[in-house]
Amino acid sequence: MYRVTLVNDIHKPLQKILWRAEPTHPLKTYTLNTVTYGTASAPFLATRCLMQLARECDDPSTRSTIEHDFYVDDFLSGSSSVVETIDKCQKVLAVLQTGRYNLRKWQSNSCDVLKAICGDQVTSDFVILSENELSKTLGLNWRCSTDTFSFAINVTPSNNTTKRQILSTISQIFDPIGLVVPCIVEAKILMQQLWLTGCSWDEPVSEEIQHTWSEFTHTLPLLNNFNIPRWVLCESFNCTSLQLHVFTDASERAYGACVYVRSVSENGKVHVHLLTAKSKVAPVKSTTIPRLELCAALLGSRLYNKVRQSLTLEFEEVYFWCDSTIVLGWLSTSPTQLKTFVRHRVSEIQETTAGRSWLYVPSLLNPADLASRGLRADKLLSSSLWWSGPPYLLEGTSSWPQFPNSNHHDVNLPETVSCHHVDVVNKTDNLISSLFPKYASNLNKLQRMIAYVLRFCNKCKKQESACGSLSSSELNNSLHLLCRLSQQDSFSEEYNLLSAGKQLPAKNKLLSLSPFFDTKSNLIRVGGRLSNSFYDYDVKHPILLSSSHIICKLLFNTFHLRLLHPGPQLLLATIRHHFYPIGGRNLAKKVTHQCVRCCRIKASTIQPMMGNLPEQRLHLEFPFLDSGVDYAGPVMIADRKGRGCKLIKAFICVFVCLATRAVHLELVSDLTKEAFLAAMNRFIARRGKPRNIFSDNGTTFVGAFNELANLLSQDLNLSVIDPGINFSFIPAYTPHFGGLWESAVKSTKHHLRRVLGLTNLTFEEMATCLIQVEAILNSRPLTPLSNDPSDLTPLTPAHFLIGRSLVMLPHPQIESTNITNLQRFRRVEYLKQHFWHRFSQEYILWLQEKTKWHRSSGELKEGTLVVIKDKSLPPLLWLLGRITRVLPGRDGVARVADIHTRRGVIRRAFNTICPLPVSVEDSSTGGGC
Repeated sequence: MYRVTLVNDIHKPLQKILWRAEPTHPLKTYTLNTVTYGTASAPFLATRCLMQLARECDDPSTRSTIEHDFYVDDFLSGSSSVVETIDKCQKVLAVLQTGRYNLRKWQSNSCDVLKAICGDQVTSDFVILSENELSKTLGLNWRCSTDTFSFAINVTPSNNTTKRQILSTISQIFDPIGLVVPCIVEAKILMQQLWLTGCSWDEPVSEEIQHTWSEFTHTLPLLNNFNIPRWVLCESFNCTSLQLHVFTDASERAYGACVYVRSVSENGKVHVHLLTAKSKVAPVKSTTIPRLELCAALLGSRLYNKVRQSLTLEFEEVYFWCDSTIVLGWLSTSPTQLKTFVRHRVSEIQETTAGRSWLYVPSLLNPADLASRGLRADKLLSSSLWWSGPPYLLEGTSSWPQFPNSNHHDVNLPETVSCHHVDVVNKTDNLISSLFPKYASNLNKLQRMIAYVLRFCNKCKKQESACGSLSSSELNNSLHLLCRLSQQDSFSEEYNLLSAGKQLPAKNKLLSLSPFFDTKSNLIRVGGRLSNSFYDYDVKHPILLSSSHIICKLLFNTFHLRLLHPGPQLLLATIRHHFYPIGGRNLAKKVTHQCVRCCRIKASTIQPMMGNLPEQRLHLEFPFLDSGVDYAGPVMIADRKGRGCKLIKAFICVFVCLATRAVHLELVSDLTKEAFLAAMNRFIARRGKPRNIFSDNGTTFVGAFNELANLLSQDLNLSVIDPGINFSFIPAYTPHFGGLWESAVKSTKHHLRRVLGLTNLTFEEMATCLIQVEAILNSRPLTPLSNDPSDLTPLTPAHFLIGRSLVMLPHPQIESTNITNLQRFRRVEYLKQHFWHRFSQEYILWLQEKTKWHRSSGELKEGTLVVIKDKSLPPLLWLLGRITRVLPGRDGVARVADIHTRRGVIRRAFNTICPLPVSVEDSSTGGGC
């Protein structure tokens, strides 16, 4: 597979080899053109190419097959029938052949599949199947004819046994599925004993270990007699019921887990088969049996998760079995009531096996007991408990074993944590959202609600008889209660240790803050180093909080509003006068950035990446066939010459050829549609009628378009003879969409400012000046001067208009004799082709580079709440709306969106749209600050 994958030309020099046969010979350089074995990137490159073929495949099933059924260059797959298998293999072959990846050496348990795939090549280039022919599938022996797995172990007896020899023998037992785990676990335990005794690699082992190893190796070759069926379901593929059963167990020396598949055929026959198993040696440091049983349960949950990800079968029910009542009690308990070691493992098990049942199985019926204690090969071959599971799985659920006690929740569980304070719900988030749904987003209302609840409780206990408005002490007590709930959720272990008067562990994350327990308020406070300062007690010893807790988030939101929307630095500094939030800097930035009012003041828009050029700018037919138009001005002109003249406004109508960037300037007296139509008629008379005219949404251009549209609709003969001009308008408030004519307007103003100064010209003088400016603009270079010595002038827009620059005197063409001998018409045609050739060779290639907006900065989706930027209004008066549709361009990148506002649906480009930090779900409730 590596040698079929070609390396990119720019990376081939990285695979150069310097070689010479003798020191006196000159060095020779060789370059490896394909992916090479041994390089760090080789596995990724080859597999990535395979995945790319899968992504380019149109068939979803074939794509999934290539993505999941390949291990490097080995294809392992199958189907429920011969026809489906042949179809799947042929589709995979066709996809891989597009990348010159040719699959060879096929093997199957069906000769029909091989004949359909390989054809006549079965006897030549492919493996010949026979009953004695073995195939190694990822190192596992598979006998195709019988569709069974087997082992091939060759043990050489030796009188001088060493640790190196033992490890070498163990390595011969390649069992990735875990079919013979009971045999291998004994060898693992033996290797652990060798490490504990400190035996070196080539030192003879002790007599006791020698005797144990001799008995083990005597029975080990019996594994060669095993023929384990690959098919784990009932004979009929259409099973009426499919279950997965996971068994776990532990002993003092090891712990393990095994998985069984229980299938029921259409005729009601039950079939149970071992699917996979795994075992681990117990840690060297001694631990309790319940902890080892819990580790076995964790191993079983991870093994189930791996099976669920690997198999395509859909199991109706999954059951987990364990013979430890303590572990079953732990798994039915909240993790917050358990100690650290048990809590972490119970949390992972509960998360992995969510919604699955954990049941009790007696030790004598637990097949995982064999994986934890070990079983020799001679006994394992005839063990029905290992291969088919406990006998009760063949019967109904009514005969399954029951828990020995009436209620396993009453078991006295070790390693639980008792709480000596107020009973709270495990998650304060759930408490607030369930008891106070109306106040879960407002700390002030929540604080007052808690204060009233505490007042009611105190009155019931007859401790006080307060009435009327809430006092400051009552509000402080309610706030302290919320902080205490937050600490018990975020720092449960630290809270229990400090409240009991104990010290924190040496590696605890809070140790640098010197926390202590305040018995007056039952809160953890920061000890710090400011005890001798004159500051207030809350400043010297602030309350410790976690920034990830909901109470801390509500606290930051409240202070953000109370301080009139400050920046993150001021917000954090103010809060630290009373509280010390861990990770508070990031939370302060998050609260500030997600505040809707702050975002409306400092709104930022989305900038998509620069788009591709339109075809009108890349295809040259005739100048001004595709044009853009815009107005520049106003400019002040005199109504007559001499003294006493009056100044009136006039405007410049700028026409730009999209292909050649040629400019045509017309002086107009006002902004009416009649004046523009007159200017356009003059433009058409001198430059020819354009096919497309692009402009912004100015009322002058829209009015002219409507006027022409009405004229064509009323005069039938005119619409038949002349279909008119296609007008295209860019989105509103998006001048960068018309950058070509905006650049022409800028260049025109550049020359006029320097020529006119404070002079006021008459209409005729200004028209004459504009024509001269037009000549200068049309003589500007489109590209830099070429490297050809005979090419003395750069390519300009004027070359496409008159064949030469407008600001240079005409001169005879200096060409070859063949050119000068041509007829006049042919010479002119040759010059035009020459300029068009240079247009395609120089100018178009010069447009390839993206000068800015190299990548998109964010995106907008339908349903997003946005504010529309308007430079003429302050930010708080900008129009609010919701995106109803985004309009992607030809390159798939959206740059324009339709927005539903109180004024209706309007269309705007992304550079005028500022998204607000409110999700689609929360926007209806007015999220943010």
